[in-house]
Amino acid sequence: MATFLSRLGRFAFRRRGLVVLLWLLALVGTGFAASSAPPPPADTFSMPGTESQKAFDLLQERFPAARADGAAARVVIRAPGAERLTSPERRAQVEALVADLARAPQVAAVADPFTTHAVSSDRTTGYAYVTYQASATELTDAAHDGLARAMERARGAGLTVEAGGDAVKIEQAMSGTGEKLGILVSAVVLLLTFGSLVAAGMPLLTAVIGVGIGIGAITALGSTLGLSSTASTLAMMIGLAVGIDYALFIVSRYRSEIAEGRERAEAAARSVGTAGSAVVFAGLTVVIALSGLAVVNVPMLTKMGLTAAGTVAVAVLVALTLVPALLGFAPVRVLARRDRKQYTGKPLSERQQRRAARRAARTKPHLGARWAGLVLRHPVAVLLVGVLGLGAVAVPAASLELGLPGEGTMAPDTTQRKAYDLLSDSFGPGFNGPLTVTVQAKDAKAAAERVRTALEGFPGVATVSPVTANPGGDTALVTVVPATGPTEARTEELVRSLRTAAGGLETRTGATEILVAGQTAMFIDFSRTLDDALLPYLALVVGLAFLLLMLVFRSVLVPLKAALGFLLSVGAALGAVVAVFQWGWLAELFGVDHPGPVMSTLPIFMIGVVFGLAMDYEVFLVSRMREAYVHGARPGEAVVTGFRYGGRVVGAAAVIMAGVFSGFVLEENDFVKMIGFGLAAAVLFDAFVVRMAIVPALFALLGRSAWWLPRWLDRLLPDLDVEGERPARAEGAVPADAARERHPVG
Repeated sequence: MATFLSRLGRFAFRRRGLVVLLWLLALVGTGFAASSAPPPPADTFSMPGTESQKAFDLLQERFPAARADGAAARVVIRAPGAERLTSPERRAQVEALVADLARAPQVAAVADPFTTHAVSSDRTTGYAYVTYQASATELTDAAHDGLARAMERARGAGLTVEAGGDAVKIEQAMSGTGEKLGILVSAVVLLLTFGSLVAAGMPLLTAVIGVGIGIGAITALGSTLGLSSTASTLAMMIGLAVGIDYALFIVSRYRSEIAEGRERAEAAARSVGTAGSAVVFAGLTVVIALSGLAVVNVPMLTKMGLTAAGTVAVAVLVALTLVPALLGFAPVRVLARRDRKQYTGKPLSERQQRRAARRAARTKPHLGARWAGLVLRHPVAVLLVGVLGLGAVAVPAASLELGLPGEGTMAPDTTQRKAYDLLSDSFGPGFNGPLTVTVQAKDAKAAAERVRTALEGFPGVATVSPVTANPGGDTALVTVVPATGPTEARTEELVRSLRTAAGGLETRTGATEILVAGQTAMFIDFSRTLDDALLPYLALVVGLAFLLLMLVFRSVLVPLKAALGFLLSVGAALGAVVAVFQWGWLAELFGVDHPGPVMSTLPIFMIGVVFGLAMDYEVFLVSRMREAYVHGARPGEAVVTGFRYGGRVVGAAAVIMAGVFSGFVLEENDFVKMIGFGLAAAVLFDAFVVRMAIVPALFALLGRSAWWLPRWLDRLLPDLDVEGERPARAEGAVPADAARERHPVG
């Protein structure tokens, strides 16, 4: 591995013009394809194999005229004060509103609330259902403006008018701010870390190019593969963070190699051979964790995971080829100003290298080495403080409540949320979450009438709509309005009770199949899908990553403690998410307008992403320890060496990644906001508590046993030479007796 990557780095350094040209062509090509592609589709949600999805597919097939291809809006109207909509004056105003809505661009039909009996029992509130000729993503600005103007005219007449539905435009006031803030934070940290504008700008430039290619490809394929804008945003978030970190790691290693007196091309080759190996395996763990989301069998999560994994793969390739090519254009300017003066461009002689080593030994150790020494002296205390601290932060996760986003969870000042509240007040709390009961039979209408009669007296049911049958007469549906709200536990109990009673109703009514669907039913099915997939997903991702890390470090205990540390990180991050987004702690600081249930997709998505990122820092930090140990250092010395060369880089990488993720907390999309906050917290917990405190404490306690690998397993595992021992031996840099300690056992 290291030999191949060394050759790749040397080739990219020497043929830098060709390599940069190829990457620029890829960027321009994907950009052109993205600009000429149709707009991406809206987020769609499906759950193959569930009862809700089966009912939805059945309705799409048996009721083709009612297919929801077009956008829709539900315009809610309320009379002022104690007045009623049925009074002549207010009725005329409502009819004028309906007429205005019908004249708006792209409108197919408007249902008058007085003719469709869509007026509340107290006659104060009603709603007009507006359907459009185009989907929500195809609606023009003129269509949105027409809806807004009609509502404003009615408000000017004294009515309260709000609207919900996918035809209502959602304002994205902070769109793009997250990326800009993340790049700004990254630039500052890189400048402080490297002390060179060129060195600071190189990871930013390469990360932006990699993300540009990845997002361009996603946008170009969006309409073909059904990749929504949310998938692009998450791919950008993760791709930008790992792209900067991977380039940072290689640039930092190049500077170290130059400082040790190596010639420029050789320094680039060794940087890609050693640090590049860590980048490859770190990237593989992230790709495995993200691609493994396909196990959940929720297409939306699968697409988000695969698009993000593809962007990470591009970031790895950019780090291995474009970074050494750019180093070839600025081999000296990438160094700090004080190092440029000392650099001669010629390799140091053996005597000069010994003098440099003695000077380095007399130099006061920097913060990373001093911290490692402190942990080695007090491993038990550091271990206890780290574990107990993360455990305390994780306590709120025990109260985790899950839910899916909807108009009821939007900010209180949005028109969608106001419309939702008006309907709940006037038509009952269950009106916004109706259940759809589909009945299949030879005479579906007669069977559905008997089902309707049985449901009218069912506990927890507020109202039952009249039966609607399809033209073929083999399928009918009944709409059930629960007495409680969509997210209440009693509504979930109602869904379970209806599904349990479906078998008996089929026997009594002559129906062949009765299915219960609707928003709450979908929530229940989704939660069950995630619960069923969690253990297989963890087994797959952790198992593959464990094998990968065993190949990298040739140890059983190092991958094991890496996985256990991940559990601490993700638990603490979920605890922080619950405290802020569910309990409302510091809600104003993070822009959380309405604390409530955590999005159902968040935990499993966070588990995948955090596991991959946690393994990044494990590989970055411990690979340098492994390299020192293989080259003859004692276990304690290897830990100090790892922190001397990798501690500062990992710390900077963690701050950069947390800064990138934190920027997305400013976005309006609730899922993006939560995932940005959760990932930022997880990165800080994992890098600074787990990898920089708990991991070295465990190494201090385990000693040589940390690198234990059974002899039979050592013979079976392929030797990937991640630590670059073969290139080092070729140069005579590895002591002859170091090979005897390469794979200690027992």
